[in-house]
Amino acid sequence: MIAVIQTGGKQYLVKPGDVLNVEKLEAKQGDQVSFETLLTAEGEKVEIGAPFVSGQVKAEVIEQGRAKKIEVVHYKPKVRYQKRSGHRQPYTKIKILSI
Repeated sequence: MIAVIQTGGKQYLVKPGDVLNVEKLEAKQGDQVSFETLLTAEGEKVEIGAPFVSGQVKAEVIEQGRAKKIEVVHYKPKVRYQKRSGHRQPYTKIKILSI
């Protein structure tokens, strides 16, 4: 069984046992979360939502973390303007338990 879930403004194709990083969720390590915004679900029969399919995907939070730092550079030629900063995006690593 596979499904397409929506979380954090992104869509993910998932099946039981998958481990993936999603945008940060307000949950602690070891908690179970559920996603009700199913866009499609495929098992014995394919269901396509208009806009969503009834059902839910259950997942377990494995860890909360932050991604590698990316460097952001602002530069304007001929006016001696340079600015550097960094950013680390927070994420939640989850494991899909059931659909």
